Amino acid sequence: MVTIKSRVVIPLEGSQAAPEFLSFSGFTKEHIAIVFPSVTPGVTPLVRVHSECLTGDVFGSQLCDCGPQLQEAIDVFSQEGGVLLYLRQEGRGIGLYAKLSAYALQKEGLDTFEANRHLNLPEDARSFEPAAQMLTAMDISRIRLLTNNPDKASQLGEHGIEIESTIPTGVYLNPNNRRYLEAKVRHKHHTIPF
Repeated sequence: MVTIKSRVVIPLEGSQAAPEFLSFSGFTKEHIAIVFPSVTPGVTPLVRVHSECLTGDVFGSQLCDCGPQLQEAIDVFSQEGGVLLYLRQEGRGIGLYAKLSAYALQKEGLDTFEANRHLNLPEDARSFEPAAQMLTAMDISRIRLLTNNPDKASQLGEHGIEIESTIPTGVYLNPNNRRYLEAKVRHKHHTIPF
């Protein structure tokens, strides 16, 4: 059973109200929840489930849209409140080193999913069950979900989380990530309008 282990308020640059960071017992990975205070009590919480992407989230990689999506969530939650669930499943769950190997194959013409298969790895090894377990531990059973990925809504629903609505993230297209975004639409039916 997943339970809240600790809570600590950490001020963030650009955030008017400091969010609370939650850690959990019951996981083998160090997933965290970042809870931004709601400005409208009683409203169904807005939630972003974000899988770790060191290259995009920290270093600003232009090969994906992860960093801008994370920043969008932080910006929105800083204004409205919300819950950011940060899952430690780098590279669609294959790990950082394998992701870097997949990037090398993408430079040779494979898309992100083909590259994973070429490495004898799953196209997408992520599970969003931990996100549902975190929400349950926080006593949240109904959410508004900030995502373009229908699999997130589906998996959360399978694990008992009611999705009141899905709000799409922005489209963060640049000259280096078009093929990546197109592959997400083609293979996984992400709702990304071009």
